[in-house]
Amino acid sequence: MISGIDFDLDIDVDVDVDIDADVDLDTGIEGGNMDFQDVANAEVDREHVVNKRTRKLKWWQVFLIYFNFVGLPFMFTFTFWIFLWWMISVLTTSITGSYDNTFGFVIVLAAFIPALILTKVITTPFKSFFKNLNKDGDKAVDFLGREALLLSSISGDKLGNAEVMADGNLMSIYVKSLDGSELRFRESVLIIKRSDDKNYFLVSKA
Repeated sequence: MISGIDFDLDIDVDVDVDIDADVDLDTGIEGGNMDFQDVANAEVDREHVVNKRTRKLKWWQVFLIYFNFVGLPFMFTFTFWIFLWWMISVLTTSITGSYDNTFGFVIVLAAFIPALILTKVITTPFKSFFKNLNKDGDKAVDFLGREALLLSSISGDKLGNAEVMADGNLMSIYVKSLDGSELRFRESVLIIKRSDDKNYFLVSKA
């Protein structure tokens, strides 16, 4: 319902915040060269904005920190904000019947602030979740040196399966005899190394 409105926001805000902190924003902009990354997964960490506590924060840094654009994935917070801004604008202009006049345009601009406040309230509980989330994914399990139980007989270049207990979980891996000798079903083997293509492990008798 909000369409046909084209406007530019040129707001000069001067916020004086007495916080002694370093401004170290890693934007990837140096000498006019811009290095764009995947914004959908980007997260602005607090230490990227505030670091060695040597000078005051600028107003836009305070804005990012206070309204949870820092510490949460940027697009996560941004999506909440845009949706809430749209929802407040639609509901308010519909109730007042001002969606096609100047007063409705003013309402759309004014909805900017309550949408930010609601965004902060709604996204704050997610901080602990994202803080404990492993951003790098699950760490690769180190199978080398572990004992495994063969689920099939192998010899020569034949591949088979084996079960290995790692980090409290029973996992199945592809294995091949290290020297080509026969290793029988249900035999205990020792994982020696991983293949060059990382598709299987070389094993020998335990």
